[in-house]
Amino acid sequence: MISKLQKPIDSGFNSKSNAHEITKDVDLNGKISIVTGGYSGIGLETTRELVSSGAEVIIPAKRLEIAIKNLEGIVPKENVIEMDLSDLNSVKNFTDGYKENFNRLDLLINNAGIMACPETRIGDNWESQIAINHFGHFILTKELMDMMAGNDGARFVSLSSSAHSLTGVLWDDIHFLSNPYDKWLAYGQSKTASSLIAIEFDRLMKDKGVRGFSVHPGGIITPLQRHLQKEEMVALGWMKEDGSPTELTKNFFKTTSQGASTTVWCATSSSLNEIGGVFCEDCDIAKRKNEVDESMQRYFGVADWAVDIDEASKLWELTEKTLKS
Repeated sequence: MISKLQKPIDSGFNSKSNAHEITKDVDLNGKISIVTGGYSGIGLETTRELVSSGAEVIIPAKRLEIAIKNLEGIVPKENVIEMDLSDLNSVKNFTDGYKENFNRLDLLINNAGIMACPETRIGDNWESQIAINHFGHFILTKELMDMMAGNDGARFVSLSSSAHSLTGVLWDDIHFLSNPYDKWLAYGQSKTASSLIAIEFDRLMKDKGVRGFSVHPGGIITPLQRHLQKEEMVALGWMKEDGSPTELTKNFFKTTSQGASTTVWCATSSSLNEIGGVFCEDCDIAKRKNEVDESMQRYFGVADWAVDIDEASKLWELTEKTLKS
């Protein structure tokens, strides 16, 4: 079942809107936000815009020293706190500490992630991309949900990707234990999961005044591509043989500020006050794939499996069971 709200609302913004355009008239004074990965790439731009609008922003960081350096002059050093999404105990330590030091949470933005990396096993022989991009963020989100309940305008934003279109959840072999590892299918599955977590969050929390959104930020060259070789980026159509950008990249790739804009829009826009449980891109609610020109379906629109309410509930329940075992 797909929400009837999964359709564009003509937000007035577009794919090239910068994040500061979104926050122009936004007042976040008194609001507290958490941004995972909020110290590099589009996460840093997201942090910058939330701070400029008056929010206090807490940054969980695996690379603490780098985060503190990158956030100098933006976020106080004491608001950068160690957390490793690949270590569930580390995530739990962070959430326990947050509960001790703060009494509310207004914006939770799950921005961090890994992409198309070599096969790695963590935890209970879990495939690393689903474990980091989904399991780690699931624990973070579930532990902090109660701190968001009842806070006027509180929102959860989970970053997905156009790669969700590669596959839905591989229910029979989530961790590639039976089939050969495919780094792109693993990434695509994790980004479908990143969308589904927002869909189920919204269902669970909307009666408590909290809404959830998933976001495709757009194509942006950031440190996320660190595992990709030049040959792969050429094959993907992002780069020419001489290392220069292709026409696809020139036309559709975004700056980091433009890449952060949909996240910021979902986190702050008053036009979404009565909406939630939807997948967004280019500063608007995305079209479903069957409404997008066939030649562009790989890059735009949302696959039904990433916003299916039943799939979202199934994944939430399976994740809870997996993490309890």
